[in-house]
Amino acid sequence: MLTAEQHEQLRGWFAGRLPDGLFEGPAEITVDREEITVVGRVPEPRVAKDASDAERAAAVEGRIQEFRERTREERVGVAREAEHRFRRKVSWGVRCGDEQALFTHVSAPVMTRLRQPERQVLDTLVAGGVARSRSDALAWCVRLVQRNADDWLDELRASLEQVRRVRAQGPDGPDA
Repeated sequence: MLTAEQHEQLRGWFAGRLPDGLFEGPAEITVDREEITVVGRVPEPRVAKDASDAERAAAVEGRIQEFRERTREERVGVAREAEHRFRRKVSWGVRCGDEQALFTHVSAPVMTRLRQPERQVLDTLVAGGVARSRSDALAWCVRLVQRNADDWLDELRASLEQVRRVRAQGPDGPDA
């Protein structure tokens, strides 16, 4: 895990190293133990005011593909430098309108031990066609938690705060 200062240095390095005009505004940099993900906004394509949703979606898809192909050489050069410097793979993505696309990204194996009731949940997702394998089912579960994380984590933080207050009132609390 990076310290706050290391994360700031990494973001600063990318801000200085990315070619001017590559993205509209600063790129969003996300880091974990294996990967640095760089996501920037690209301009939306111009379509007719009366364009259908399908036409708009196709235009956005085309813009994303055009950006990916046009900037490949530049992005690969930056990635090579960053991978050497920060010892992590670099992945790229863009936002165009309401769409986000990741081009290449690390799919890191994660070891876990699950008891039978937990494995049964994964097996049910596989049997129901939600996932192709236990690995896919686990990734599906993580995405579900991620989608609901803000609400759930807010509830968890409130619960932890309540526990802290109750502990503080106990015999070992600061008032003791």
